Amino acid sequence: MSEEARVGIVVITRDRRKELLRTLDRLEELPGPPPTVVVDNASTDGTSDAVGERHPWVRLIRAGANLGSVGRNVGVEALDTPYVAFCDDDTWWEPGSLERAAELLDAHPGLGSVTARLLVEPGGHEDPLTPELRYSPVPGPDWLPGPALLGVLAGVTVFRVRAFQEVGGFSPRLWLGGEEELLALDLAAAGWWMCWDEQTVAHHAASPVRDPSRRRRLGIRNTLWTAWLRRPADGAWRHTRSILRSVPRDRSSAMAVAEALAGLPWVLRERRPVPPEVERGLRALEGPRRESKARRYVG
Repeated sequence: MSEEARVGIVVITRDRRKELLRTLDRLEELPGPPPTVVVDNASTDGTSDAVGERHPWVRLIRAGANLGSVGRNVGVEALDTPYVAFCDDDTWWEPGSLERAAELLDAHPGLGSVTARLLVEPGGHEDPLTPELRYSPVPGPDWLPGPALLGVLAGVTVFRVRAFQEVGGFSPRLWLGGEEELLALDLAAAGWWMCWDEQTVAHHAASPVRDPSRRRRLGIRNTLWTAWLRRPADGAWRHTRSILRSVPRDRSSAMAVAEALAGLPWVLRERRPVPPEVERGLRALEGPRRESKARRYVG
């Protein structure tokens, strides 16, 4: 393993042993390979034992409970690199991409994160969200090496560890499902810039082991919570109406709204609206997001 690694990798997983082992096979092929931490969120399928047997080069953390996205915070604490690349257990990084991201972060001290161009397997076609990132309308400074973002894809983004930790990492309140939106707004509010980069590439082979209805419920709930945690009242109302108009009229959506309403007391207590310039960027994104085919609530 390289002693001069600039980027460490953190993977969170739960009960997806097969997918995780495939991802670790790919990561082991990277130059170095980079220091890698796997946080096992209390799997019951033998994931931890399998990692220890097949990939002893990985630092394995066995969480005593399912920490959700907060497992990434735990993984970052176990690294000593200035940058961290997150992976899901069904995503991996293309050779050369972590070095590319590190170069961008080295060259631009105000850059907090670099999000990769995501290729979907099998086939290697671009993720449907790609046009939104490539043609992001968010205004950014001239020095920014790619389109400015106000959102990231957690499993395929390289972060400056100092920026990540400065804003507290991923929120335990949101747990999992659209959790990166709140993190991105907190980075922007703290003055950190985020960008997308064409030459930084990651791959995604979606795991069949998932509960799409639960995932959608958490995503809707967390999106509503984030709107009221960080947007001014008129922006929060606008986003709430947009979300409610777009979700399916079914039990999962109703449960999501009920959970969002139940959390309203703590949301209002912890509410901290973003600066006006960040809200202007969010307004610029409303049209593209409304027309996006990649942001449909399904499952």
